[in-house]
Amino acid sequence: MTKIFAHRGFKGYYPENTLLAFKKAIDIGADGIELDVQLTKDKEVVIIHDETIDRTTDGNGFVDNFNYKDLCSFNASSNFPEYGFNKIPTLEEYFNLVKDTNIITNIELKTGKNEYLGIEEKVFHLICKYHLEKKVIISSFNHYSILRMKKIAPNLKYGLLSETWIVNAGKYTKDLGIQCCHPCYQNMTENIVKEIKNEGIEINVYTVNDETSIRDMLNKKIDIIIGNYPDLALRIRDEYLTKGDTNE
Repeated sequence: MTKIFAHRGFKGYYPENTLLAFKKAIDIGADGIELDVQLTKDKEVVIIHDETIDRTTDGNGFVDNFNYKDLCSFNASSNFPEYGFNKIPTLEEYFNLVKDTNIITNIELKTGKNEYLGIEEKVFHLICKYHLEKKVIISSFNHYSILRMKKIAPNLKYGLLSETWIVNAGKYTKDLGIQCCHPCYQNMTENIVKEIKNEGIEINVYTVNDETSIRDMLNKKIDIIIGNYPDLALRIRDEYLTKGDTNE
């Protein structure tokens, strides 16, 4: 059955990558949560999408120019004033939230622009601390970063993010020993889906937000749909399950 993941938490209605957005995603019954991690100046693993805090908080500057204590003074829900103050959370705080749930967490290593050398070890340490080895997928647009972490933690599940049209994406992923392909959903033609699936690779697409596209991904038997409106995707999937039109 296709799983539904909440993109940066319940991003459509709540401040992205905050504990509030993650709690709301859990409350509606999402199968998983996608989030982004970076390192602060003092090497704390924090959850934020951009390399700067400008877009999502009331501050400005690069994440790695701040110690975590200083980052805590900025409001990560400044674009959602109705929800008051929400700080940038740490990955450890998030793990405390989900450790006793069935949530699968897609951790995106934001190493595309700043490699944050050493982030892979820190993330793995936290995964082990909370015994979540079977409940995570590690993804990144930086495929070197994925290979670095795979060398450290070969038994975790990994996904290669891409936003371009990769020729023989399934073979490319398989040849690197990676289990999942994480493409932009618009690139998933019938032939590309077939090629990837024929290589035994899982397909987890982003960012699927409208009803037509969600139905298209369900019809193509995509493994995971990641979107800003997991409530919508869950409703449509439930409709498919009621009709018996599933990919189980």
